[in-house]
Amino acid sequence: MSYPVTGKPISPPAASAALRYGLAFASVTAALVLARMFLHFHLPQTFIALALSAIAITFWYAGSKPGILAAVLASVVRIYFFDPELNAMSRGLYYLVFLIFAMLMTWATRERDELEVRVAERTTELTRANEELKLEIAERKQAEYLIRQVFETSPDGIAILGRDYRFQRVNPAYEHDWEIPGETIVGMHVADLLGLETFEKVESNLERCFAGENLSYADWFTNPRGRRRYRAVTYSPLRPVAGPVDAVLLIARDFTEHVLASEALRQTQSDLAHVNRVSTMGELTASLAHEVNQPIAAAITDANTCLRWLTRDPPDMDEARAAALRTVKDANRAAEIVSRVRLLFKKGTPQRELVHVNEVIREMIVLLHSETTRYSVSVLSDLATDLPQVVGDRVQLQQVLMNLMINSIDAMKGGDAKRELTIKSTRTENDELMVSVSDTGMGLPPQQADQIFNAFFTTKSHGTGMGLRISRSIVESHGGRLWAADNPPRGASFHLTLSTKAETHD
Repeated sequence: MSYPVTGKPISPPAASAALRYGLAFASVTAALVLARMFLHFHLPQTFIALALSAIAITFWYAGSKPGILAAVLASVVRIYFFDPELNAMSRGLYYLVFLIFAMLMTWATRERDELEVRVAERTTELTRANEELKLEIAERKQAEYLIRQVFETSPDGIAILGRDYRFQRVNPAYEHDWEIPGETIVGMHVADLLGLETFEKVESNLERCFAGENLSYADWFTNPRGRRRYRAVTYSPLRPVAGPVDAVLLIARDFTEHVLASEALRQTQSDLAHVNRVSTMGELTASLAHEVNQPIAAAITDANTCLRWLTRDPPDMDEARAAALRTVKDANRAAEIVSRVRLLFKKGTPQRELVHVNEVIREMIVLLHSETTRYSVSVLSDLATDLPQVVGDRVQLQQVLMNLMINSIDAMKGGDAKRELTIKSTRTENDELMVSVSDTGMGLPPQQADQIFNAFFTTKSHGTGMGLRISRSIVESHGGRLWAADNPPRGASFHLTLSTKAETHD
């Protein structure tokens, strides 16, 4: 009898049932024929033994019900073919023997069936477990292969460090970074590879990682051949399924080229901003000369006046002193203008400090006074009095305001309308400081307003297209924003915000 995966016997079809019950008749008939043959040849009477064998065969191969049928048939055959004269007691004894044997065979068959069920279930379990084990082994091999491939082919340097701070394993990229064979690095102490000074910097990170933390660290590292590289290193704890951290996984990524490129970009931006300032100041040379000549001419006049008062007889000391004081005042004014111009020409790294924006605005109004006078531009200022200081580079903020004011003056040069340049400072609801530069010029270029901050975009015949782009970069580096809008009924407005907090963006 066969069994499915569940271990329960499968119900046989009708043809199979006929064969099983047929086996009962066939086996008892065979026992009868053999017994009759033994009698014919005067051999010992063996029907009981043959009948019991027939019953056993039927029970074993056909099941309990056909076996019981075989036992009944054997009893009937025994009584009516071999001992028809037996009394009731003898017949009952024969029936009892066959009955007991049938019960024993029923129990044996049941035990056999249950054993087959258990064997089938166990076989199924073992087969399933074997398949799962094969799958697990295959998956583990695949995972180990992938891990090995990642470890060996990763462009990042990977190393495993033990609790004794000695390298247990390194990948080819790590060997290449340090230009030392892997077999030499394995077993080496971290301090021997990095150097004692660098090891002291990273030792606390390693200790925290062995305590279970994931950490990152970036710095310049120098290999034994003197080659400096900027690397970002991550520290990840490695531990068994249950237990303390017994190793640290180091993954080092080389950012040297990125850092050098970023520094080069910052330097280029600084140089470009300097060129923009120089170019702008070059355009204003005549106006600046006139602006400086005014206090110098006044100082000369006051000095001559002082001499005349001194040469009188007697000298008028009060008038001479007043003229001398005016001379000093005019000379200081000229020196102040020259100092501001020198700052704008100065090239160097940004110097962040606390800046009063209103002071910067007033300085630019004074510096561009001749330019506004030359083109009959009225300058109106509306500066809030309660503004906090901002952290920034004074020269860069001067450059932004100078660019915006010159753009506004240029926009009003060719027009016949009233020329007004309005500069306003205020504090926003977001606790930011906002400066607005508005004019009554030609306004923003139609259908191109979103392009005016793009590099090399300009509407001026002599422009470079970099002033507004550089101005926006400067404002954004101070954590602010710069944008443009129309100024109804005529002209354009440029608005910039600056953070009043001490946080800035380089």
